[in-house]
Amino acid sequence: QVQLVESGGGLVQPGGSLRLSCAVSGSLFSTNVMGWYRQAPGKERELVASCDSKGTTLYIIDSVKGRFTISRDNAKNMGFLQMNSLKAEDTAVYYCNIVQRSVSYWGKGTLVTVSS
Repeated sequence: QVQLVESGGGLVQPGGSLRLSCAVSGSLFSTNVMGWYRQAPGKERELVASCDSKGTTLYIIDSVKGRFTISRDNAKNMGFLQMNSLKAEDTAVYYCNIVQRSVSYWGKGTLVTVSS
């Protein structure tokens, strides 16, 4: 079992920055994929960014390219999503996800609201 706890969300003005964190605990294998998803009100959950076990970025959604960066610190069992130049359309609940051996684990999410 793997447990994920997100933190770092909040209210930020357009153009601002936030850094989301994902604390990972449990039985984490050396090979896994970490992802950040988001779900805006009335919309489906979408993958924002993902990286492999070494932190190599596998995917970034076009709408955040150049603004968001995914990273992880395996020594501290942490994942991060650095979000810069935030826009109102980035408002959503952000979820951390890990997939290993075909099993998907989710955190409960953290709310990011971008508004003036």
